[in-house]
Formats: sequence, structure tokens, C-alpha cells
Amino acid sequence: MTDRHDWLRVCAREDIPVLGARIVRREGRDDVALFRTQDDHVFAVVDRCPHRGGPLSQGIVHGRSVTCPLHGWNIGLDDGQAVAPDVGCAQVFQVREHDGDVYLRRDELFAQDSPVALACSA
Repeated sequence: MTDRHDWLRVCAREDIPVLGARIVRREGRDDVALFRTQDDHVFAVVDRCPHRGGPLSQGIVHGRSVTCPLHGWNIGLDDGQAVAPDVGCAQVFQVREHDGDVYLRRDELFAQDSPVALACSA
């Protein structure tokens, strides 16, 4: 792992249910949803569908996507992009795992707009 001060431990991988989500609360900002896929990869996406703001953490995880529980939009967990024909993007966060723990980048967690969010909106 690079400089440990750049990363914040948010939970153990085992705290995220397979095909489920766990929430990381951020004061004054949208929460972050951590997802764990069937093949045991962990992804972090803002917990807000780009369509109408539905809670992605309450959606159904399938493959490397999550389906929003409000209107059925499918959002890619690796890039935050809505699956066609829908158009939109949810902010994604870099994830690192080390010794069974999940880490997110501090600068992304605490920034108002991360570079990934800006790239998605372009």
C-alpha cells in the first residue's frame, strides 16, 4: 500500500455482505456505498443514483453493477456509468484492500468534488 496516511480504513471486507452493501457516512455530503460482488471484489460508489437520487445501497448487486431500487437503472460499480439506454454517472471512489481491511482515499472522501466525479459529469 502507498502512504498509509493517504488512505482511511473504513471497515473489514467481511463487514460488507456478498452481493450487498455497507454505508460510509459523510457529514455534509452524500454517503458512500461499499459493494461486494459475488467474485469478492469491493467497489465504492456515492449512495445516490444519477437518475432521481435513489439509494444505490438498497439496490440489487449483479455482476459488477447495481440496480437502483427506485426506477431500475443499472449503474456500473467500476466506473459509475449508467448502462444504456440510460445516461448518467455516479461518483466512484478508489478502493484498496490490505489484510482483509477496506480503505478509501482520504482526499476523495473529504473533497466536495473528486476528480472522478468531474470526469463522470463531462
